Amino acid sequence: MCGASSDDFISESIKVPSFEKVQELVETEFEIEESFVDHNIPTFHIKYRENSKEAFLRVMQSLEALDSLPVLRQEGKKVVLQVLPKPEIKPNKNLVNIALFFATLGTVFASGYLYAGNVIDGLLFTTAIMAILGSHEMGHKLLADKHDVDATYPYFIPGLPPIGTFGALIRQKALPPNKDALFDIGFTGPITGFIIAVIVTIIGAQISVVVPPDPSMQVIPITEVYPLIYRWIFQIFPPSTSGVITQHPVAFAGWVGMVITMLNLVPSGMFDGGHVARSLMSNRMHQIVSYGGIILLAIIWWPMAILALFFSAAKHPGPLDDVSTLTKSRKLGAIGLVAVFVLSVVPMGIPF
Repeated sequence: MCGASSDDFISESIKVPSFEKVQELVETEFEIEESFVDHNIPTFHIKYRENSKEAFLRVMQSLEALDSLPVLRQEGKKVVLQVLPKPEIKPNKNLVNIALFFATLGTVFASGYLYAGNVIDGLLFTTAIMAILGSHEMGHKLLADKHDVDATYPYFIPGLPPIGTFGALIRQKALPPNKDALFDIGFTGPITGFIIAVIVTIIGAQISVVVPPDPSMQVIPITEVYPLIYRWIFQIFPPSTSGVITQHPVAFAGWVGMVITMLNLVPSGMFDGGHVARSLMSNRMHQIVSYGGIILLAIIWWPMAILALFFSAAKHPGPLDDVSTLTKSRKLGAIGLVAVFVLSVVPMGIPF
């Protein structure tokens, strides 16, 4: 999961460079239709062209030297570019990340040990869970770095059995430059985590134990508690003998990874799916979709719906350039994320 809020990025400070200097920089890339100072903020109505996405990035780079950043918004029929002072970004305190990482290792191992009853399987469970969470969050981090968006390393969150963790997140300290970057940062985490979860589940399916069926056992049908992709994996890579499958802790970790992917892809607030949805639509439309996602979460797992409602309380800040459109390849990627969501949905909801 990747979290941020608009308060982190937009400063009310009035320390801005001279209007003349800013206008000179803007004029090198855009045709200015009108220019003025609004509450001490240099403001320009510009003519938007096909190459304006690249022009905005060049203006952004030029303004770095002035400790300023551009913000581009559509207001009615006008395209408005404002130059704001760049907020001060505090350095990351990586000791907190390290401490939480080791604390989460401990709680996940304890949960794995309680589930499996032995140290080896507890360690395998821990490795699988941390690989899924770590790959998910580092997917966000690497793409944030690629787009020069300041972001923290992952914060792992210790938890209680049966999983031992409440997940992990990174915190963005700057807005993505445009919708392409916002999409990339939101997209890469779930896709990376999903791929690792599939690999983990394949391994877990192969090492799961098959026992003879017991007539006295009440077995919940696999179609009711496991995602579609999970069921396919057990059909394609089944254990070597027939009978009732006793799920190995590694296979359980794969299930957890798929559930995490599914929850993160709900298009609400600051969830990964929310970032992707915001890159595809306006802020107003995204707010409507966010509440639809909360209703969906209430059906799947109501505690997560409460968290989503909290994350949706603040307006998504969007990217700095909220006018340029997403590339076609990324729009196709969004369709892929919908497919991943469908494959990862737990039909009857999460049973804890």
